[in-house]
Amino acid sequence: MAKAKTIFVCNGCGYESAKWLGKCPACNEWNSFYEEKLVKDKDGAFLSDKKTKSSKPTVLNSVEGKEASRISTGVLELDRVLGGGMVKGSLVLLGGEPGIGKSTLILQICDKMKGEGKVLYVSGEESAEQIKIRADRLKIQNEDILFLGETDIDLIAEAIQEVQPKLVIIDSIQTMYSDEITSAAGTVSQVREITARVMKICKQQNITTIIIGHVTKEGNIAGPRVLEHMVDTVLYLEGERYFSYRILRGVKNRFGSTNEVGMFEMQSEGMMEISNPSSILISEREDNPSRKHYCS
Repeated sequence: MAKAKTIFVCNGCGYESAKWLGKCPACNEWNSFYEEKLVKDKDGAFLSDKKTKSSKPTVLNSVEGKEASRISTGVLELDRVLGGGMVKGSLVLLGGEPGIGKSTLILQICDKMKGEGKVLYVSGEESAEQIKIRADRLKIQNEDILFLGETDIDLIAEAIQEVQPKLVIIDSIQTMYSDEITSAAGTVSQVREITARVMKICKQQNITTIIIGHVTKEGNIAGPRVLEHMVDTVLYLEGERYFSYRILRGVKNRFGSTNEVGMFEMQSEGMMEISNPSSILISEREDNPSRKHYCS
């Protein structure tokens, strides 16, 4: 398969370059270049992909406003953070440090979705055997969970078209790649392109999608900051390495408030919900006053 021709465009001033530059020579911005695909017109000349598309404006008063239809995750703490459940066709980004419990929580959600429809779990990090070992430990019983060990977004899109699931899990976004982008998986260009493709699929087919992203040492999602602006909801799962409790907070939610937090305790059976965390936090503070806590 031939690779599409690409150019690099400055996000600040629009300066175009045939190769990536650390500093824009036109506006002197650092790390502002992003990769853009080019397609050929009828005469064989290359044009920017966005220039070949057209759209027509719609009269706003003619649009019928509807309340967002939600799907319960079966995890009350998570539903509360989301504002009542996952909105159908929404794109949710779940971030957290490696080993914090993201995949465990997601697998429990997949189990709670039993009877709602098929769930497609796409993993670029773990094999089917590794996922099955975790599922057995968590006593997962949902027969509608389908596993796909793939990192090529084109093959993933085909699988989504064929399965037509109610929920899609992408674990993790940094491992996925597109042949149309020449850079390696996990780079800024790849993460942006993959997120855009996944968002297009879930919006067109009204499929709820959760993408998992690792965070950097600074606590941000690895990849471009614009990733958080592309999705509908951004959740962070946080905790300390030697602390069994986890806190789930929403930093962005187009369909609800970001003032709610969810509390969990990591146990051998999975992420257990904590409905009354105040007593636990108080006891921990009395045992070790110097320990960092998550509420004031």
